[in-house]
Amino acid sequence: MAETDIAPVLTTRRDDAMGFVEKLVSKGLGWARKYSLFTYPFATACCGMEFMSVAAARHDIARFGAEFPRFSPRQADMLMVIGTINQKQAPILKRVYEQMCEPKWVVAFGVCASSGGFYDNYAVLQGIDRIIPVDVYIPGCPPRPEQVLDGLKLLQDKIGNQTHRVGHRGSTPHDLMATQYGHLNK
Repeated sequence: MAETDIAPVLTTRRDDAMGFVEKLVSKGLGWARKYSLFTYPFATACCGMEFMSVAAARHDIARFGAEFPRFSPRQADMLMVIGTINQKQAPILKRVYEQMCEPKWVVAFGVCASSGGFYDNYAVLQGIDRIIPVDVYIPGCPPRPEQVLDGLKLLQDKIGNQTHRVGHRGSTPHDLMATQYGHLNK
């Protein structure tokens, strides 16, 4: 018997508020989301070749549910920033991120996207986390396909372990608008 089975488990108010069915549905949503990632590859440099090798038959990223790259941010939920990002590209990257629908995840692919790499000058963005939030960093110059698959599995674990909202617990948009303008028209 494990030590965690004997000791009482402390739960938060959110965990106490979730019923059995809601937890089950949240777990099912997590499973479905982690195996249906639609990637938007923002490839700018030499790491793009490694991304192509990950998508090729030998490593086959499709086995992990991230098969189809989407080249429209409105159809993607995972942004893979691949390679060096210049200062002039930073607003474009931020706009692409803002156009993506929720939930969305970001992967920094390679050392240049993670920290600017060996380009320590004024023209290169020293890490994309200065303009957009990053969920997973994949190190390497360029990273090996195995590292990319490990990073993808880390992201899938993160997605699968999230608590997903089931049902709407807050105010409706109509109620929020009515309190903002001070009247209710129901």
